[in-house]
Amino acid sequence: MLSRRRLLLSGAGLAAASVLARRGRPAFAQGRPFTFVSWGGALSDAEKNAFMDPFAEKTGKEIVNTSPTAYAKLKAMVQSGYVEWDLVTVGGRFVFEGAEQDLLEPLDYAKIPNADRLPDGFKAEHGLVTSTGATVIAWNTNAFPADSGPRSWADFWDTERFPGPRGLYKPFYYNYEAALLAAGVGRDEVYPVTEEKIDLAFEKLEEIKPHVSVWWSSGAQPPQLLASGQLAMSSAWSGRMIAIEAERAPTAFTYEDGLAWGNWFVIPKGTPYREMAMEVTNYALSLEAQERLLDLVTYGPAVPDATEKASPEQRRQLVMAPQNIENMLILQEQQAALYSTKYEERWNQFQLG
Repeated sequence: MLSRRRLLLSGAGLAAASVLARRGRPAFAQGRPFTFVSWGGALSDAEKNAFMDPFAEKTGKEIVNTSPTAYAKLKAMVQSGYVEWDLVTVGGRFVFEGAEQDLLEPLDYAKIPNADRLPDGFKAEHGLVTSTGATVIAWNTNAFPADSGPRSWADFWDTERFPGPRGLYKPFYYNYEAALLAAGVGRDEVYPVTEEKIDLAFEKLEEIKPHVSVWWSSGAQPPQLLASGQLAMSSAWSGRMIAIEAERAPTAFTYEDGLAWGNWFVIPKGTPYREMAMEVTNYALSLEAQERLLDLVTYGPAVPDATEKASPEQRRQLVMAPQNIENMLILQEQQAALYSTKYEERWNQFQLG
């Protein structure tokens, strides 16, 4: 690999790489199986069991599942012309950031007709959502009983009615939306991002900042800190809260005022398996594939119709169940990519101040 990198540093190497990229891909494709990459853990297991293995069994086409997703590695592959990943699960912001860097193939939606089942916020030119999660308000039930905990971001900000230490996500991501909702901005007015809304978000975050004892960066932190009583309430990822709820920990959460988001599929630019990647993506959005996510619980379907066969208990836990999604904000990842980049320095100064 080192010698290849040295080669690519030279003009001759770049020319050779260009020839390899043009002429070598068919043989390269024949020399390795289709490779799907995701983050690992419960999400990779869900995608393998609901999408990849059934597709491979149905079509007879081999799929290798691997992890973790790494943006720097994907970028290096594309820029070298030697792409070893064919379909990748990413966070929504990368769909737009990767497209800007010319790292992703545009999707041909004529070859992904099942994408018509998705809400508009879950589709973009270079990626789409195949499973869902949410950022929710969670709490310790010793601090507040499960049936009388906070039900909105306004409640989360209300330290008189709901006293105790809070946890919030370390990046500006999610906090922009939560702060505006706490300030009374309507869900349909959170986007687009404007300077006025940014100022309001920071103003609200200054209010809650003295009560935030943990700025978490790992999804495992909020459930652990809530279960131990170190936090009274926190923003948290729904899948993590569902998992700890199954362990009968003293925690609860609500989808009310939650921020719905998805796990996005993208196709690295230059993959020799572009057509198969879209075929797999289309299959992942079929009802039969989406309904398999019902029993896997942690990450739910992206297709609303797939929740129709869910049991009442499953619906309680599914982001896209009608009674949940109607009270949530679907996070607009293109807008999140914008504010995360444009206001990164201001956010860093806010946390240091």
